[in-house]
Amino acid sequence: MTPQPPPVPDNAEGRPRRVGVEIEFAGLPPRDTANLVQELFGGEVEVLSPHRLKVTDTRWGEFGIELDTQYAHPDAERVDPDACQDSEWERMRQEFHQRTRELIGDVVTGLVPTEIVCPPVPWDELGELDALFEALRQRGAKGTDASLLYGFGLHLNPEAPSLDVESLLAHLRAYLLSARWLREQIQVDITREVLPHANPFPRAYALKVLDPDYAPDLETLIDDYLEYNPTRNRELDMLPLFAHLHPEHPHELLDDHLVKPRPTYHYRLPNAQLSESGWGAVQEWNRWLEVEVLAASPETLAERGAQYLARHRPVWPVRLWQSLRRRLGQS
Repeated sequence: MTPQPPPVPDNAEGRPRRVGVEIEFAGLPPRDTANLVQELFGGEVEVLSPHRLKVTDTRWGEFGIELDTQYAHPDAERVDPDACQDSEWERMRQEFHQRTRELIGDVVTGLVPTEIVCPPVPWDELGELDALFEALRQRGAKGTDASLLYGFGLHLNPEAPSLDVESLLAHLRAYLLSARWLREQIQVDITREVLPHANPFPRAYALKVLDPDYAPDLETLIDDYLEYNPTRNRELDMLPLFAHLHPEHPHELLDDHLVKPRPTYHYRLPNAQLSESGWGAVQEWNRWLEVEVLAASPETLAERGAQYLARHRPVWPVRLWQSLRRRLGQS
């Protein structure tokens, strides 16, 4: 499968826009996974802890591989090599902590996913990255549909074609209008529907954003998003992008250590379909492009937004009652 070109193929530097890819799976522990990445893309394997490794100096940069639970890894706040130099008790305490976390990782391997965080890859090279997905299949890695316990996903982090608020709003609107189609195409696994990791946007937020009179500045766009979506678990998670654009914003979610500021959209919806031959990052990228194509078509975007509002907006007596309730609540 060939990656299709986006409406805006290059970034501001004139280079192909890049896409970060994250994949979760079971059946292959982190150390074996790191060795596989090295076989495919070269580089050097570096062991950070028994269940957290990285492969550096590949053609695209650094791959991170780990068990996807914080309890399998030493807590950085509890491990201080300098403190061990003058205290035997401190050395024993830290060794016990590290060994305990290693044992937890040994126990939960197979129950919690291994995760690969790929470096940003130019969109036109995603087909070469797909060799990783085929190799994982051949090595016995298990995806979302292998068990009712496996709520695994694939995340794409496409570099934003523009950081202007008008472009951000257009992409948000396009996603809200495309979300149902994307869910139907992906056939989101029932386990992932039940778990909260890729929840849909509330309708009230969609109605607000799709209103043609909604023309926020960046601060208002961020504040409104956080008001209606105080969570990381949205199918299109805007928090990393907002944290990049507004690092001084006071909301605690934008300061969460799990939110990695970056100039990308964080698209969390796809399943990890490792049992499906030919499935990989390219297929999900090509689906994602429905959003970008719509965002780049102002007339079509406005027309579809109007159709959505006509279907879902409350009729005028309901709107009047809601307006009165808001006014009474403010008085």
